[in-house]
Amino acid sequence: MDAVQYSKAGEVMAKHSHLFVENFDGFLGYGMDRKTDENTVQAYLQKFSDDALMKIMLKRMSDEDLAEVFEVLGKMLKKHLTEPEYHELFLKDER
Repeated sequence: MDAVQYSKAGEVMAKHSHLFVENFDGFLGYGMDRKTDENTVQAYLQKFSDDALMKIMLKRMSDEDLAEVFEVLGKMLKKHLTEPEYHELFLKDER
């Protein structure tokens, strides 16, 4: 399967989005209330996964750092998604 999708007009369409962090203009901070915590985690994760930041961070992370991030993300995916949700939402499989 191609990593790139195209619209009917032949334009490149992204499979992944980070629109929340681009559009959110509210308060970010952790520990106030559940909704603010959710907004903060979503914004931090989207900012953290930015390609330019990852290019720098990945080179500086130790093998242990990489393993820790991979393990935490894998644990969260397994805990909170069903198998079909994992394929649809995370892998972006077109079944």
